[in-house]
Amino acid sequence: MSEALLHPIRQLGDQIEAWIRTRLWAQVVAGLVLGILVGYLLGPDVGWVTPETSESLGKWLALPGNLFLGLISMVLIPLVVGSIVQGLNGPQSAEELRSVGLRFLVYVLLTTTAAAALGIALANEVRPGDYLATEAAAGPGAPAPEPLVTDVAEVSVPDAILGMLPTNPVVAMQELDMLALVVLALIFGLACRASQHARVEILLDLVDGLVAVAMKVVKWAMFLTPFAVFGLTAQLIARVGIATLLGMAAYVLSVVAGLMGLLTLYLIMVSTLGRWNPVRFLARVADPLILAFSTSSSAAVMPLSIDTAVKKLGVPESTASLVIPLGATINMAGTALYQSVAIVFMAQVAGIELSLAQQTAIVVTLVASSIGAPGTPGVGIVILGNVAASFGVPATALPLVLGVDRILDMCRTAVNLAGDLVACVLLSPRASPAADVSARPGIDSEGRRPGP
Repeated sequence: MSEALLHPIRQLGDQIEAWIRTRLWAQVVAGLVLGILVGYLLGPDVGWVTPETSESLGKWLALPGNLFLGLISMVLIPLVVGSIVQGLNGPQSAEELRSVGLRFLVYVLLTTTAAAALGIALANEVRPGDYLATEAAAGPGAPAPEPLVTDVAEVSVPDAILGMLPTNPVVAMQELDMLALVVLALIFGLACRASQHARVEILLDLVDGLVAVAMKVVKWAMFLTPFAVFGLTAQLIARVGIATLLGMAAYVLSVVAGLMGLLTLYLIMVSTLGRWNPVRFLARVADPLILAFSTSSSAAVMPLSIDTAVKKLGVPESTASLVIPLGATINMAGTALYQSVAIVFMAQVAGIELSLAQQTAIVVTLVASSIGAPGTPGVGIVILGNVAASFGVPATALPLVLGVDRILDMCRTAVNLAGDLVACVLLSPRASPAADVSARPGIDSEGRRPGP
């Protein structure tokens, strides 16, 4: 082939390389595609290597991803606590602060309830459990298998409310009890706001410093993102294989369809209530959504989400710094939808028909249990096992659910984050699609609040 013909091809290759290098989401997508390909070659579908070798190689491939998640987990507590304290002590008035908090709570309760009900309705309509082999289901007289997740205790409402209070903050940090840490941050931040500014100024500066250091660590971790996505995806596909994922297609498609319905609801809300063009909104929030999808952690992308809300959506930093960290903990509508589909699916596999009263109780339980769940990978499967066991649904299909959990975890995390960003727009009086958001002061590279 002549040099004249090769030149345009090389030029196009250089342009694609430069385009990918300057766009994080393109790097993430490239890592995802390559991870699927490598995982398929190492997995049971091809059989080029033994399962033991595949498992060993998977661990090495996933090392950058585990390092990425480890770095994020290391600074998760100062990020969450510090961001909430900063948001509560921002320039907004006390009346505005109360308004944002109450409206966000109503928003979370309504959207999470709608998501769980949508998941129940989809699972009843599609009946994904009927697509699996009948021998996987327990017969009518068969003893129910032992649940994989045990120790489900009946807790009264007063005890549950008291349990939210972090009487021992050190234990809450050790156990990564995100709901307790959020309550601690709320109480601490409100107490700082109610105190004389001169007496707590040094303390607030210390919080600013902690957030700045945490965000610097996150910035370092972001360099690992494409490699993390590649390795974690390759490990998943190599472990479960493409065939296993295809066998669960009806269940996976049911969850994905429900999540798309929830995302559509969010876009309708941001269009009608926030007066944003949905396509333009998605274009501006694409980077954090794709990163959340690839890492399965809304907490991991918290700094980028806040920065996007401030600089690309025109949301005041005080509002974004309050809503995004709170949303990463209590706004889990996508998780509630996934769990509702999964519980009905598991019941169908076990040959159990849930009554309308039981399904209604499942919706209420999922709304309560999803609030306060950590925004970290894999937490949904723990909540799922507990809720399913509490309703007498055996864990026959839980290993199958666990096999595809990583993929669905990626999807629901992105939808959860979309809900947080929509909430930022709806709760912010200044967020406007016509605003010159590039001129607005936001979080700087060190995570400091803008000066007066």
